Amino acid sequence: MVSLIFLLWLLQSLVPLSSFDATQCHSKVQRHLYHDGNVLIAALVPLFYVFDITPSDFSPQKQIMVQYKVRNYQFSLAFIFAIEEINRNIYILPNTSLGFHLYNVNSNQGTTLWEALACLTGFEKVRPNYECRSEKSAALLTGTSWATSAIIGRLLNLYKYPQLTFGPFDTILSDRSQFTSLYQTAPRDTSLSHGIVLLMVHFSWTWVGLVLMDDHTGAESLSELREEMDRNRVCLAFVEMIPDIPITSYYEPSIKTHQKIEKSPANVVIIYGDHESLHGAIMIIAAHLLNTKVWVLKSQWDETSLTKSLIFDTFHGSLIFAHHNTEVSEFRKFIQTYNPSKYPEDYFLAKFWNAYFNCSFSVPDCKILGNCLPNASLEMLPKNVWEMDMSEESYNLYNSVYAVAHSLHGMILKQVQSQPHGNGEVYTFPWELHPFLKNIHFKNGAGNTVVLDSQRKLDAEYDIINIWNFPESLRKKMKVGTFSPKAPEGQELFLSDHMIQWAIVFTELPCSACSKSCVPGFRKSPQEGKTVCCYDCTPCPDNEISNETNMDHCVRCPEDHYANTEQNHCLQKAVTFLSYEDPLGMALTCLSLIFSALTSGVLGVFVKYHHTPIVKANNQALSYILLITLIFCFLCSLLFIGHPNTATCILQQSTFAVLFPMALSTVLAKSITVVLAFRITVPGRQIRWKMISWAPKFIIPVCTLIQLVVCGIWLSTSPPFIQSDAYTEHGYIIITCNKGSTIAFHSVLAYLCSMAFGSYIMAYLSRNLPDTFNEAKFITFSMLVFFSVWVTFLPVYHSTKGKLMVAMEVFSILASTAGLLGCIFFPKCHIILFRPHRNVLHHVRNKGHSKGKGNFTA
Repeated sequence: MVSLIFLLWLLQSLVPLSSFDATQCHSKVQRHLYHDGNVLIAALVPLFYVFDITPSDFSPQKQIMVQYKVRNYQFSLAFIFAIEEINRNIYILPNTSLGFHLYNVNSNQGTTLWEALACLTGFEKVRPNYECRSEKSAALLTGTSWATSAIIGRLLNLYKYPQLTFGPFDTILSDRSQFTSLYQTAPRDTSLSHGIVLLMVHFSWTWVGLVLMDDHTGAESLSELREEMDRNRVCLAFVEMIPDIPITSYYEPSIKTHQKIEKSPANVVIIYGDHESLHGAIMIIAAHLLNTKVWVLKSQWDETSLTKSLIFDTFHGSLIFAHHNTEVSEFRKFIQTYNPSKYPEDYFLAKFWNAYFNCSFSVPDCKILGNCLPNASLEMLPKNVWEMDMSEESYNLYNSVYAVAHSLHGMILKQVQSQPHGNGEVYTFPWELHPFLKNIHFKNGAGNTVVLDSQRKLDAEYDIINIWNFPESLRKKMKVGTFSPKAPEGQELFLSDHMIQWAIVFTELPCSACSKSCVPGFRKSPQEGKTVCCYDCTPCPDNEISNETNMDHCVRCPEDHYANTEQNHCLQKAVTFLSYEDPLGMALTCLSLIFSALTSGVLGVFVKYHHTPIVKANNQALSYILLITLIFCFLCSLLFIGHPNTATCILQQSTFAVLFPMALSTVLAKSITVVLAFRITVPGRQIRWKMISWAPKFIIPVCTLIQLVVCGIWLSTSPPFIQSDAYTEHGYIIITCNKGSTIAFHSVLAYLCSMAFGSYIMAYLSRNLPDTFNEAKFITFSMLVFFSVWVTFLPVYHSTKGKLMVAMEVFSILASTAGLLGCIFFPKCHIILFRPHRNVLHHVRNKGHSKGKGNFTA
């Protein structure tokens, strides 16, 4: 005979189905279910928890109270269901009937080893190293606590008995150097941390609490979660490590945890641990904390004992990451037909029927006598007491039984093939099953692949469950999403947000953040000494934007764009320049045209009155040349107005560099003419007048030629070009002409100022000559104006930007040209037009005699 020992150990919620003296029915429930078969399978199931209670009067007598674990009862049903399903299957272990023994084991480590040894030896009282049964144990199934599995695993290693655990996957149990005979049925949770953090990111929860066990699993989980959170900018508001202590000692540390959770501003709390290890602490927290937090759980909990008689309990609106398991179709039908009449030896089931269906119950032998509700079944129990769906542990247990059955089947086939005429003994030593368990690979009744080798396990996929906990017996687990690590990046998490019910204190999507979100137009500024999730919101700098919520850095707008006033969008800059439509450009254009027209008028006056003495004085031809040059100087300012292009940029500086030296050289020639006319003492009238007539002919070309050479070097080495200025004026790109070589530009200005200074010196030397015959004073004033304008121009020009620079240059051209026109020609026009009596030779001579400064003629 071959027996499969099924050992279960749970430290989770206890449903007080009833409390009674343990002597009444306890002994029968201790070994409560038996079924014979060709192959015997034994199981240890912790169906109830026994408490020793001291009376209030401190009497020495103690009472024993038994509390049943309803959730664990489904494990035994899944175990029985798998046995019966295999017995009906003609393709697995044909001609073999599986029988079983089902034992109850109490919830402490000493009892665990006691019951394990009892199953191995067959003795009621443990006698190690003795065996009092004929059948051998093929494997032991343990769970759901990793600690219990480890304790039993070290014992079974001595006998090399195969051990399968159906609790959560644990890294310690996968250490083959310690547990050579242990196999884990549950899938690995290598991607669970990533899935939970993706959930946080999906709902923008950046400030969350964490509760986990203070053991190696908790340390590993904390490290994984921190790494994922740091990568996704999620922070921990607090971390509460629940000590690994007996369930009866949970109260004090759990109260401290509850107080910390309650005081924390974080609205989301992650409970990262299985129901076995943390359930005692969560029971106490749930009893003190109402529905004010969103709980994110690693696995499904036994909600049947958390709260009662509350419209909404603590875990209403919670989100649970549950392993994705396809429903085993026949399991629900098995539960519906599982009743005391079919299984009269199940004393636990009898207690159920007595408690919920008012059946008559015989306490001494724990059996139903009758008077039950017709057609009663487990499906009729309230949902807060009994779940019809197969739990994760039950599903793993179902797979574990099938794994052992398939391994036995393979081993039998191999032995039959090697010994076709054997004695029928198919199983001698327990370690003979190991090669088959290690390489087991099959599809279960739900169509899912099952492997036990931890190196070949695939990453688990998860269903995201939302708890809808309405009034008692109306609890609903709603699947609202999935998490698949194998999905393409960015598509691993899928959620139906509209289906999620939140905790009753939240009327909309809960927010859990250390700081309020920074709206577009602001950036996050870290708070000193705090995590990255705690920050202040700082407005973006000039011409920078943030168009998303909670941006770390503002983004500078491109050169051809500018930030709007809210600094959340870049707008296209408008192109601008000193145009004719611009008020400033229009004013300068009008001044240019007015002054050029006025200069033309002065030239007309001089031509009309060319025969008068005042026009003839100081070289009539030079006056014409100067007036014509001034007209072009006024008109050249129009090249600076309008949309610049390469041609206008070159013409601006070249015409300015040529016309102004010509005008100043003409003024210089006039000044030298006056000096030569009255100061040179060269003998001979003919030689004297030759010098006077030849001086202008050389001065104007030479001075202009020098400037032409400088201008030619300028244009050939670094000519002016079009320049876009996107920063001077907000919202505009200013198109201007860049001077190219600043040295050449300043050299031109320096040359003009030197010529103006030379003309000023010449005029100053002739300041005492007769007033009517020379322009010394007028030229002196005009050169002072010209020199002042261009000396003032330099600092003002360099202190302005954009269109104002162009306007400043145009204004300087107009002002300096107007200074030449006004100071030199307006006094003469005044005499010609309004004082004609002074524009005669007789008046000049009389004035010359009266002053006693000689009698000169033109």
